[in-house]
Amino acid sequence: MRTSTKLGALLLALALVLAACGGDGTTSEEGNAGGGVAGEVRLDGSSTVGPLSEVAAERYMQQGPGVRVTVAISGTGGGFQKFCIGETDGNDSSRLIKDEEIATCEENGIAYDYIQVANDALSIVINHDMPVECLSVAQVAQIWDDGSTVETWGDVDGLDLPDDIASLPLTPYGPGSDSGTFDYFTEEINGESGRIRLNYVDIGEDDNAAVTAVSGDIGAMGYIPFSYYQESLELVKAVAIDGGEGCVEATPENVETGTYAPLGRGLFVYLSDVALSRPEVLDFAEFYIDNAPELAELAGFVPMTAEQIEEQRAKIAALTGS
Repeated sequence: MRTSTKLGALLLALALVLAACGGDGTTSEEGNAGGGVAGEVRLDGSSTVGPLSEVAAERYMQQGPGVRVTVAISGTGGGFQKFCIGETDGNDSSRLIKDEEIATCEENGIAYDYIQVANDALSIVINHDMPVECLSVAQVAQIWDDGSTVETWGDVDGLDLPDDIASLPLTPYGPGSDSGTFDYFTEEINGESGRIRLNYVDIGEDDNAAVTAVSGDIGAMGYIPFSYYQESLELVKAVAIDGGEGCVEATPENVETGTYAPLGRGLFVYLSDVALSRPEVLDFAEFYIDNAPELAELAGFVPMTAEQIEEQRAKIAALTGS
């Protein structure tokens, strides 16, 4: 759990809210879905988590029309810029908060915590006609690391390819630096967040742009959230990853069990102390967790395990003192 020095005030505020509402902070499997509360919940952030939060918001508002939930997408980093100055109630995030973002939140008196809402992974996708089925982490780093000299597929160490395929230019597509996907990939593959080759095609927050490019160019490669890959199975293929224990395919089962390493990850929603002191935000957070498996499947994500869900419920219970 990562919070600022205002955690004590957060706990007190939440206790007062629950006392005023006459509730004990618990919810049914269906969630309170409004429960008579009213107001607005404002989320921003990750282009990966955004579609999941949009589904959660839609379902919540259908059952609790007194609360309006808005979901914007400006990237994990862009979202934290707003969150840490109090412009939003929560930030959808595909990575954990960075030290510099923690400092900004603290400078502005923003205390926070996060809940995990789904499991996800990053898929390295290539054209269906490219005869490569598996890449090691070292090979992926050779392609993507700062200073990479890989220009053609034949430049990648250890690949046994026909001459006509080996001579094809390897064109990499990836998200921009505001993306949590960018941060996670560069840290896990290249060893440092933000460390990457300079000459790749920056697709910003548009993961579908990588799918379009890779599907139309046999030599192209991209890395995208697992959910986008699952929506694009007919357009691109994902290579298996060898993290040292052999090649592991990007499947929902391997993501859920954690064997798809090191590119498996959790998806999060950060919530501020001021936001959580409002009944509508707390109610929405509880609804999100209580319905997390169904919401994840509707949005094409890998659901959390029962153990993970209980961990999130326990976190909310600890925050609310219930």
